[in-house]
Amino acid sequence: MGFRLPSSIFNAKQIIKLQTLISKNQQGVPKGHIVIYVGEAEKKRYVVPLSYLNHPSFQDLLNRAEEEFGFHHPMGGLTIPCKEETFINLTCQFNYS
Repeated sequence: MGFRLPSSIFNAKQIIKLQTLISKNQQGVPKGHIVIYVGEAEKKRYVVPLSYLNHPSFQDLLNRAEEEFGFHHPMGGLTIPCKEETFINLTCQFNYS
C-alpha cells in the first residue's frame, strides 16, 4: 500500500533538486559571467562575461548553433558546437571594441 505526498512537498523537492543542479553547474563562475561549452567533438568550458550576449556577432553565433542543433544541451550549460579557434577569435574582438 502506497501513499501520495502532497503536491506542495513534491514541488519543494523538485525545486531543491533543480537548485542543486544549477549550483553544481555554476561552480567557479563569478557574478556577471556565464559558462559556455565550445567545440565540435570535445567540448571545452569557457567562463565569459554576460556582456558578450549583447554583441551582434555573438548573437549570430548563438542563432546559427540553435538552427543547426536546437536547444538540447547535454553538458548542462550553453553549448556552441563550433571550432574553438572561431570562438576565441570572435571573443578576442570584443575586448578591442
